[in-house]
Formats: sequence, C-alpha cells, structure tokens
Amino acid sequence: MFGAFRPSLVAQGGLLWKNPFRMSGTRKANVRKRLKAVDDVIATVAESGVQCKALDKAMALPKESEMTPRDKYTVFSRYANGHRKSFHKVPKFTKKTMRTSPPGF
Repeated sequence: MFGAFRPSLVAQGGLLWKNPFRMSGTRKANVRKRLKAVDDVIATVAESGVQCKALDKAMALPKESEMTPRDKYTVFSRYANGHRKSFHKVPKFTKKTMRTSPPGF
C-alpha cells in the first residue's frame, strides 16, 4: 500500500477517451469519401427502378457536392455554443445520416 508500487493519482485518473478538439484532414477526407459512397448507392438504387419511401427520403437529402463544409463537418446541437458541434463528437457518427439541420441553423 505504501511501498514502491503504490497506485498514484495519475495512474488512477485521467482522460479515458482521447478525442481531439478539431477534425484532422484525414478524418474530413474520410467523411467526404463516405458521403460520396452513400450518394453512389442512392443513385444506383434509383437507377434500378426500385421505388420505396426510404428511397424518396434519401433522394430528398442534399448530395455531398451540394453541401457546405459547415454541414459536412458539424451538426446541430441544442446545448453547444453556437448550436453546432463537430461531427466526430457525435456517437456512431459513421453510421448516422445527418445531412440536414433545422431551419436557421
């Protein structure tokens, strides 16, 4: 307990999930690549002639080329300063579709 191998405060505490403040250029490139891949899938399904409600909703979303950088890399957050937060701070951000924001934001 009080010997050479006693636990220190540094070993017991600290930041568990190390999440950078800004998105790196590589992460931004991966987001753009992911958005383009989704756009290609939506276009392929639309060309095949399939019609469904989910496809209609997907067709209404803006394409990656039509989105502003603000919409690509940030999302609306009710609690963040300025009501925007970085996209990589959202849980499971690679699996979610967040291409639109509320009007005015």
